[in-house]
Amino acid sequence: QVQLVESGGGSVQAGGSLRLSCAASGLTFGRYAMGWFRQAPGKEREFVAVITRLGGTTSYVASVKGRFTISRDNAKNVVYLQMNSLKPEDTAVYYCAADETRMIPTSYAYWGQGTQVTVSS
Repeated sequence: QVQLVESGGGSVQAGGSLRLSCAASGLTFGRYAMGWFRQAPGKEREFVAVITRLGGTTSYVASVKGRFTISRDNAKNVVYLQMNSLKPEDTAVYYCAADETRMIPTSYAYWGQGTQVTVSS
């Protein structure tokens, strides 16, 4: 049974930082690309970042480039999202996702339950 469990969310003031973690179990972690997504109230879920199986390639949505960094530790089965210079518009529930079908997935087979990030101005 595959499980993805996010942690590290919370409330922070604008300009602050948070680091999200997603612990994976029940899968061969190094075979999976890992993504982060977010969903703000009243909005559709949007892609935030992705990292390939061995961490060699990353990609970000334009709005977080230069502020967020995705990384992974395949020995610990964890993917991270370091978020710096946070803005109120970053407020959302953040989800991690896993998929093994493509180097950069277009859809994801497994999803976590999400962790809330709230940025106040």
